[in-house]
Amino acid sequence: MPQEHLIQGLYEVCIGVTNLEQQVRYWGQFGYAVRAEGQLSADQAQQLYGVNSAVRSHRLVHPSTGQSADHGLIRLMVWDRPVNKGLGLLPMKVQGNRWATTLTADVMSLWNHAEVAAEAGEPINIVPPKWTMIYPMPQGRPFFDSPVGVRELCVTQPLTRQVLFQRFGYSVPNYGQIAPDSALRASQVTHMGMIVQDDSQETLRFYDEVLDLLRVQDALESTYETSTGGKYIFEMQPGERFWVTAFDDPRSSATDWQAARSGRLYIVRFPEALDLPSTHEKSRPGCLGMSLYTYRVSDLEGFCDRIHNSAAERVTNIVTDEFGDRSFSFIAPDGYFWTLIED
Repeated sequence: MPQEHLIQGLYEVCIGVTNLEQQVRYWGQFGYAVRAEGQLSADQAQQLYGVNSAVRSHRLVHPSTGQSADHGLIRLMVWDRPVNKGLGLLPMKVQGNRWATTLTADVMSLWNHAEVAAEAGEPINIVPPKWTMIYPMPQGRPFFDSPVGVRELCVTQPLTRQVLFQRFGYSVPNYGQIAPDSALRASQVTHMGMIVQDDSQETLRFYDEVLDLLRVQDALESTYETSTGGKYIFEMQPGERFWVTAFDDPRSSATDWQAARSGRLYIVRFPEALDLPSTHEKSRPGCLGMSLYTYRVSDLEGFCDRIHNSAAERVTNIVTDEFGDRSFSFIAPDGYFWTLIED
């Protein structure tokens, strides 16, 4: 297999849950269905995840990925002894934050659901749909030509942190495929995000130089004054700024955005001078909520050796995970916990 194909798009969003059936139904509204089930004893979970607790997991697949199912999966993890309640309703602008983004054909319907949940007293934070131009495309005349951009809705719940977006006036063929029969008319998870602070950008090098991902955006700056959706999602204050760096499946393109593939990792980097709380201990296996991302890779041993020789920490041995796949885990130089799974 060519070197550039040893790793592909982000494979799974792993979520610590308490009521498995409820979460299966929730993600079923987005089109997901259970494909596999498995479990680990406390001793086995300690070896792979560093958590002294048995775990029972369900792997959910979206119909848009077909038989390949090589990115955008959901893993629901029920821990016998959860470490903590996870990120809960903490703000999005904290180190350790993880979130999943999904394409939808009806962002207003999702907003309606979120508003009804809030009115019913359910724990939920909502950033209403904001207009954002993702790609540098020409804009026509308002009320005469179709606007080109997206509407982004951010919904934070105790176990899920999601950005839902709808496109207007353009398409990207391989970046999110909506399941038309899904209740919420949604795609698989198209990309996942993380918050870091690193003025030197040194920790970013881990993702392209060690994991061999394709860097497709580099230090794209947003300020309070210029940002649209991000200003509200991250509760920015006047004078604040952040930079976005994106890492893609190597089969994507660094120059042609129409060739982009979903499965992207977005790293949002705030300056070190900003006082951002660190929540990494609430965003790792054993915690509730979105607490782990995984990649599938070929040459698992090669990746294990490479990561052992990097600045990563707590690199585990290769063991079998709850689905019978050979896997190992580590903490990247930016503090995020990862698991790699043999393809």
